[in-house]
Amino acid sequence: MFPLCIRYIGDRVQAEDILQEGFITLFSKLENYKGEGSFEGWARKIFVTTALMSLRKKDALKMSEELDIVRGMKDDLPSQGQNIGYKELMKLVTELPTGFRTVFNMYAIEGYSHKEIGDMLGISETTSRTQLSRARIWLQKKIKEIENV
Repeated sequence: MFPLCIRYIGDRVQAEDILQEGFITLFSKLENYKGEGSFEGWARKIFVTTALMSLRKKDALKMSEELDIVRGMKDDLPSQGQNIGYKELMKLVTELPTGFRTVFNMYAIEGYSHKEIGDMLGISETTSRTQLSRARIWLQKKIKEIENV
């Protein structure tokens, strides 16, 4: 669960705190697990929720500041990343601005729909789609920079 926490929080020390909070929540709610579905999936949801709650407390999901970061970027970049490894890609994901990282993780890695993301984060589906698109653009730009070095 630690890699999940790092992907959402982006900082190792804060991710350790989230991991600890997640385990406390998991153990306190262990009696609620009914054996339906995988235990890992049930536990994963607890850790995602814990990370999201932490981001909400810090008001880190404010999207407006991050929109300026990608102003002028285009979504028509060619597919990149043939020469980048998994570890490098996951490091880039942790460096995404908070709003981009959160939506990217929830959609691309966890498999939530834009409606579910919107409901969980208190944003519209359109905002979720926009954040995902801009996260992809940001990642493509960074991958291109790495490949051109």
